[in-house]
Amino acid sequence: MIIEKQSDVTAAVLAELARAGDPRFKEIMTAAVTHLHGFVRDARLSEAEFHQACAVIAQLGQLTTASHNEVVLIAGSLGISALVCLLNNGDGGQTDTTANLMGPFWRMDSPLTDNGGSIVRSPTPGVPVFVNAWVRDPQGRPVADAEVDVWQASSEGFYENQDPSQADMNLRGKFRTDGTGRIAFRTIKPVGYPIPLSGPVGALLRAQGRHNMRPAHIHFMVFKPGFKTQFAQVYSSDDPHLETDVQFGVTRALVGQYVLHSGETPPAPDVEGAWYALDHHFVIEPGEARLPKPPITGKASGERPTLTVLQADVG
Repeated sequence: MIIEKQSDVTAAVLAELARAGDPRFKEIMTAAVTHLHGFVRDARLSEAEFHQACAVIAQLGQLTTASHNEVVLIAGSLGISALVCLLNNGDGGQTDTTANLMGPFWRMDSPLTDNGGSIVRSPTPGVPVFVNAWVRDPQGRPVADAEVDVWQASSEGFYENQDPSQADMNLRGKFRTDGTGRIAFRTIKPVGYPIPLSGPVGALLRAQGRHNMRPAHIHFMVFKPGFKTQFAQVYSSDDPHLETDVQFGVTRALVGQYVLHSGETPPAPDVEGAWYALDHHFVIEPGEARLPKPPITGKASGERPTLTVLQADVG
C-alpha cells in the first residue's frame, strides 16, 4: 500500500498482519498495533519523544544481565505484572487468588531442602521465622508431593544474586509437600527493601514522585503436574508500605500474619530471644504445569550495590 495519509499506516500494518498463520499471534499483534498506534495519536507523540522512548526500551535490554532484569522490574513498576497475574488466575480474575507476580529475582535449581530445614546458608542477621505453609486444591484437598521454591531478600534488603557477600543460593530453598500438603522451613524475618534505581525504572519513579519500596515478603513458587504453576508472595502485615507497594503486588489473600513469640520455648534449641511464626495456605488451580524462563540465571560479582531510598512526594 502506498501511504497517502497517517491513517493509512495503521491499515497497512493490519493488512500485513492478516497474513499470519497462527491465529493467536494474529490476535495479539493486531491488538498491540491497534493500541500502540492509538497511543501515538492520543499522546500526539513528537519525533523527539519517540526517539527518547526507543532509547529507554534499548536501555531496558542493555541493563538486563544474568543477575538483574530491568525489563521485569519496569513491568512490575507499571502494574503490568500484577494485572497479567490477576487476569490469569482466580477463575479468570473473578475470585480471590493466592497467585502473585513472579518478580525479577527467581532463580531455578534452588537447593532441595528437607521439611523443617533452614534456607539461611551463610551468616545472615535477622530474627528467626518458622514457616508452615499448606498447598490445597480448589476443593480444599491437600496437594501432596508438590515442589515449592522459596526465596527472599536478606535483612539488609539484598537478594543473594545482588550481593556477592552472601553465599550462592542463600535464603533460597526447594521443598516438597507432605501428605497433608504442608512444607515447613526456617528463615529470618523479611524486611521491606528499595528496588534498584540505576536504570529507566529509577527515572520513571522519580518522574512520578514515587517511592521505590517493596513491603517485606517471602516468595513461593508451587509446581505440581496437573496444576497451574503458581508464584506467590506472603507480605508482612506490619509493613508500612502495604498500601503503596512500588510493584502493585499486595493482595488481601497474601497479607500474612508473622506472629511474634517472646518468652516462649522456641522450635529450635539454638534460638535465643524472640522469634516469629508464619502459617499460610495456598490454593492452586488445575491446569498445565509450566515453568517460565527465569528472569535471572546467576549472581553478581564485585562490590555490593548501594541501596537508595526515594521518598514519595505528598500532597
